[in-house]
Amino acid sequence: MKYVIIVFSAFLLAACKKEKETVSDSNTADSLHVAKDSTARASSSGNILVGTIPFPQEIKECSCYFAASKSDFENERYIYADDAGKTAYMMLDGKRLAMNLISSSDMEVDELLTKEIENDDYKISVKGKKIKGEEALLFEGTLTIEKPDGTTFTTPIYGECGC
Repeated sequence: MKYVIIVFSAFLLAACKKEKETVSDSNTADSLHVAKDSTARASSSGNILVGTIPFPQEIKECSCYFAASKSDFENERYIYADDAGKTAYMMLDGKRLAMNLISSSDMEVDELLTKEIENDDYKISVKGKKIKGEEALLFEGTLTIEKPDGTTFTTPIYGECGC
């Protein structure tokens, strides 16, 4: 037991010493750089936090799913998914939500996609324009989230709808 305490103390001492060296060698320009995290995006006021979700297991057939960018989409970091007309899934303010779609446009009629989702805490609007259509239709657009207190968050989206 004595040896465990001695080894643990030596480890702590070495860890503290390394941390001091890293702080003294740090460059002040690095502290001005703010890295963007693609897994969680917040509005400038910080009141709405949008997180990524895995593709929902509840969705069995036709669906729409979007990410905040093309690279996030390719890496399956989705911020929105729905089962083509009934239920939408998102991670908002740290909670995974399943919300009822109020309306959804018929994408076969025109090149535009619109969806409206609402619950007691959020009103969500999805607007997109078809950029490519094969088996699945690719879209680019915006997702806007509003809270009852007037807080809004808008992000670009990239994704697809298909069966």
